[in-house]
Amino acid sequence: MMAQEKSADGASMHEENVQPRKPRVLLAASGSVAAIKFGNLCHGFLEWADVKAVATKSSLHFIDKVSLPRDVILYTDEDEWSTWKKIGDGVLHIELRKWADMMVIAPLSANTLGKIAGGLCDNLLTCIIRAWDFEKPLFVAPAMNTFMWNNPFTQHHLAMINKLGIQLIPPITKRLACGDYGNGAMAEPSLICSTVVLYLDSSKPVQDRGKQTIQD
Repeated sequence: MMAQEKSADGASMHEENVQPRKPRVLLAASGSVAAIKFGNLCHGFLEWADVKAVATKSSLHFIDKVSLPRDVILYTDEDEWSTWKKIGDGVLHIELRKWADMMVIAPLSANTLGKIAGGLCDNLLTCIIRAWDFEKPLFVAPAMNTFMWNNPFTQHHLAMINKLGIQLIPPITKRLACGDYGNGAMAEPSLICSTVVLYLDSSKPVQDRGKQTIQD
């Protein structure tokens, strides 16, 4: 039989072909009026990624479930233990953490920001964060009133999550839901999506840039 070709370091040049797949993105919404745009956000990411979604109880007040893509499963706090029956069964927040290549929280409310900065985990979303592998990208797009955004607590919490390597997609200045004009509105879904795409593209070898795939 013909000897298998090898490279200079002795590795086989006929390694098994690894099929690329779409990135797995876990999208999450916390309790902000900006959650009304969550459906648009899901549609944007679904164009190039496999998407699963998580919503806090308060965010459900603003999310129109009809606007969500049919291919996207929306998980809530009620799902956390609904399928767990015995030791050895999967736990949802751990399974989602394992599944995802990256996570995007948009909108990120002041309340959930404070929980993440303090390491609290009292719902599905924050349990995922507490179990998160920070070698994986995690993006947040805050949304809150200008007074809340400028509050010293917020700046302290942002500094805390920055130390974890969490990527901030800053809010924008516009007319807010309360009627005030100022900084604190969530970045537009298209900007959030393009920011993540650019990050992924810049993290790849030059020859693979522009290809939104992951090698397992």
